[in-house]
Amino acid sequence: MSDADWAFWDSWMRAQRRMEREVDRALQQDFDISKSEFGILVTLRAAPGGAMRVTELAESLGWEKGRVAHLLTRMEARGFLEREEAGAAGRRTGITLTAVGAERVDRAVLGHGRVIRRLVLDRLAPDQVQAISAWSRAMTGDGSE
Repeated sequence: MSDADWAFWDSWMRAQRRMEREVDRALQQDFDISKSEFGILVTLRAAPGGAMRVTELAESLGWEKGRVAHLLTRMEARGFLEREEAGAAGRRTGITLTAVGAERVDRAVLGHGRVIRRLVLDRLAPDQVQAISAWSRAMTGDGSE
């Protein structure tokens, strides 16, 4: 890679780290939730009836089941969700978003959107947004580009 390529890469990575820090900070300070908790709440909010099985949640987030289980215990204690027993063994496999969790995620989504707009969208021209969107879809396999 050329010096210009390395300079691009360095600035790209620094920008990503800054965005991550700002988003994490805003979620913690403004809504008292972590980025991981936000991910769980948003995923449950989008699920039919605000409910999912633990394995479905872990798969949809691309996380290990143990990580999800740890977060669910903490979030259940905070009143954001309820876990339900299912099956003969009485294992807690179902998760349902509570009214407290729904209210928290609804407020956090609005605040999160404001942070994204301020950090990213307000600083880009429409053609830059389109170029980054096309690249992102190509990287994730979500588009024809």
